[in-house]
This record gives sequence, C-alpha cells and structure tokens, in this order.
Amino acid sequence: MRVADSLHLGYVTASLFISKLQARPQQNFLTRVLQEYGKLEKTIFILHYIQDPVFRRIINLQLNKGEQLHSLRQFIHFANEGKIRTHLEEEQINEASCLNLVVNAIILWNTVYMQAIIEQLRKEGYPVNDDDLKHLGPARYEHINPYGHYTFNVQQESERKGLRPLRQP
Repeated sequence: MRVADSLHLGYVTASLFISKLQARPQQNFLTRVLQEYGKLEKTIFILHYIQDPVFRRIINLQLNKGEQLHSLRQFIHFANEGKIRTHLEEEQINEASCLNLVVNAIILWNTVYMQAIIEQLRKEGYPVNDDDLKHLGPARYEHINPYGHYTFNVQQESERKGLRPLRQP
C-alpha cells in the first residue's frame, strides 16, 4: 500500500521505483510479483494485437508516424552522418536541443499549412473525411532544401497578414 500511495501521490516515479527494486542483490516478493504482472500485461497485449486487425492498423499507424519523425530528424541532422561527435556534455545537449528546435519549427509550420489546405479544400467543396485525417503526419520534409541558400526578408514578412498564399496544384 505504501508503494501504491507513493506512486499515486508522486513522491516517487515508477522508473525510480523499479530501478531501486532491481538494484537489490536479492529480489523480494514484490519485485517478482511486479515482473509476473508485467509479463501478463504483455501477453494480453500481444494476444489482442494478433487477434484484432483494427488494433494492428492503429498500432502500425502510430509506428509509421514515429518513423516519419525519425526520418525528419535524420534529414535535418545530416552533418557528421547524423552523429553527435563531441564528447562535451554541454555541446551534446546544445546540438540535440538545436535539432529539437528545428524539427519542432518544421512540424509547427507543416501543421499550420496542412490545416489551411484542409480548410481550403472544404471551402472548395472537396470531401475531406475526418477519418482520413488521422493518417496525416506533420513530419514531412519534401519541400525543404537542407543545402540551400536562405534569405529572410524581415521587413516584408512583418508586414504580411496571415499565412503565405497556398500553391495551386
């Protein structure tokens, strides 16, 4: 009961609790019970995954979105073959933080413009099914040139109202 209360009240995180239990030289009864419970949960999940094709499609959809995000990160972080080569922790954190900032900016940009495109399609009378939208992911990068020369006209952009005009196919 003390363990459950500590977890529930946030006095200890689940990961810290498990690491402390597994660090003991002799595993106690609670450790073995939790391991067996974890195996039971995993077995139930696997059986549900095997039995339900809809559940499999949902899982694969989420896995694909995760892979899209990894591909975007790899596309952006192409220098040094996508590896952080410095040994200084502060520089590693700085490089990873910069990568996260750029990736998040791209995802935000894509999300805003994808929403604008969806609204435009609906205004023009095209049928846009909400069930189809869950298959869209904002981790797209086909429109980005990582090797290009970029110019930023701050004056022009500050005077612009709303989004840039959408391209017509």
